[in-house]
Amino acid sequence: MDNSSAEAAPNADAEQDDAGARLEAAILGLLAGRAPASTICPSDAARAVAPDNWRPLMDSARRAAARLVETGDVDVTQHGEVVDILTAKGPIRIRRRR
Repeated sequence: MDNSSAEAAPNADAEQDDAGARLEAAILGLLAGRAPASTICPSDAARAVAPDNWRPLMDSARRAAARLVETGDVDVTQHGEVVDILTAKGPIRIRRRR
């Protein structure tokens, strides 16, 4: 029996967890370096984590933003209005919670 896929899963989960933690830190770091009312795009965090290969991290960046919404650190907006990131379609912005 080939256990290679079973062995790969924990490593993939660990890598995803690591990327998520790095994206959360990038979101908070980018916001800390900007004016209190400023926003960032999830792609800003993805680019901070992987400048040369950021596009594959876009879904992970949105999930990281969702976790930060849950902890009360950030809000997610569209057109300047706070939205539910889990149902938001299209471009979003991330800002510090007010």
